[in-house]
Amino acid sequence: MTEAVLLVGGQGTRLRPLTVNTPKPMLPVAGVPFTVHQITRARDAGVRKIVLATSYRAEVFAEFIEDVDLGIEIVIATEDEPLGTGGAIRHALAHLESGPDDPVLIFNGDVLSGLDISGLVASHVETGSDVTLYLTPVEDPRAYGLVPIDGDGRVQAFLEKPSTPEEIVTDLINAGCYVFKRSVIEQIPSGRVVSVERETFPALLTSGAQVRGVVDSSYWLDLGTPLAFVQGSRDLVLGHAPSPAVLAPGAALVLDGAQIAESARIDGGSSIGRNAVIAPDAHVSGSVVFDHAVIGAGARVAGSIVGAGARIGEGCELHGVVVGDGASIGARNELRDGARVWPGIELSATSIRYSSDA
Repeated sequence: MTEAVLLVGGQGTRLRPLTVNTPKPMLPVAGVPFTVHQITRARDAGVRKIVLATSYRAEVFAEFIEDVDLGIEIVIATEDEPLGTGGAIRHALAHLESGPDDPVLIFNGDVLSGLDISGLVASHVETGSDVTLYLTPVEDPRAYGLVPIDGDGRVQAFLEKPSTPEEIVTDLINAGCYVFKRSVIEQIPSGRVVSVERETFPALLTSGAQVRGVVDSSYWLDLGTPLAFVQGSRDLVLGHAPSPAVLAPGAALVLDGAQIAESARIDGGSSIGRNAVIAPDAHVSGSVVFDHAVIGAGARVAGSIVGAGARIGEGCELHGVVVGDGASIGARNELRDGARVWPGIELSATSIRYSSDA
């Protein structure tokens, strides 16, 4: 296996306001853009070239690959208009050099997993499959499309999100990583929106193609929501999720230039960005603080995300919230349970806000 396509074209609407300025895969998770965790895991599994299938804020990815050397060739395929998952894969075809029967790894840009990538590809090659899907079991599959398989691993159907208990025929879901024969990618229509989940995969089953699933029960998380984003970063810092980009898992990650007061506490897998400031008696737990942010004296930040250059006033209480880039939260504010503060917004001191957008 030498080539892969990483789908990074989505707008990340569920993560706003963080994605107003930055594409979701380029948000810092455990100290580096999330896409770095995926690229380095693919590299260590034998991938030598990766195509970033971009659309939204493509220039951010272009700047990224100019400044980084991850030991793998990285190229960009930018869509003029979003083409969906299948359309993006087809658009990336022009940058692939694999032969018709060679395996090409495809993976979504918002999934953190401990998948045995080499094992997935080996299974694909050994069975001569046209497409092999990474499947994982989940406790509650109602939020996902179901993928039942037979005893030999052949996919039986692609089912929409179940709405009744009777429709839950399996706990296996599409986990966002696939191996295609290159020739199958060539069959995807070009120049239009195509959903690989709703169009390409069902059509392959109808045509009699060999579509198989490989079940892997290791770590898996979709980072599409703020709570999941925080959890993913926390799990990487603590070492619960694997990544070659996290060199020394521990209770917290503090990046270069950050100023942490002696009486401040940083724990719970928190990540503190470059040149951030954590003032005396502040406590940051299980949170992500981006570069140049300031956490004021005595503030409490738990399970939250504080954007780049944002300022949290003294004595503030933040629990499970998102503060956008450059926002300012005045002293002694209390924000909880999903509140989101948009970039550049200023909240005056001592106002109380719960579960609302500001």
